[in-house]
Amino acid sequence: MNNIKNNNFLAISIGIVYLWFGALKFFPNWSPAEDLAKNTIQVLTFDIIPTNVSIILLAILEVSIGLLFLLNIFTKQAIIIALVHITLTFLPLFFFPEMSFSTAPLIPTLLGQYIGKNIIIAAALLSLFKNRRLV
Repeated sequence: MNNIKNNNFLAISIGIVYLWFGALKFFPNWSPAEDLAKNTIQVLTFDIIPTNVSIILLAILEVSIGLLFLLNIFTKQAIIIALVHITLTFLPLFFFPEMSFSTAPLIPTLLGQYIGKNIIIAAALLSLFKNRRLV
């Protein structure tokens, strides 16, 4: 029973973070990661998607993930999508080390710390995936 409660707390907290951080991206200059996200998507898509479109698509993705967790629907799919997303959030460490570190690799900038906190989210997602029976 405690495992189910813990899973629910993890799912709800992940849902809140995704919903909150995703919603910020709908509003220009509200997200501290906006430029980093746009630049990363530019590199990943070979600049095919305009940045003003890519940030909205990212916002929709993140808000959708958050809602799936908060509503406790399509949980397995939400976990998988979130794991793919969270993995991609580490790419700026390699693509833009000058933005991620003041002295690589030991002293992260604020943006680097913003990325680094995703280790905790990734671990929580893996835990949820392992214990997929969410209530």
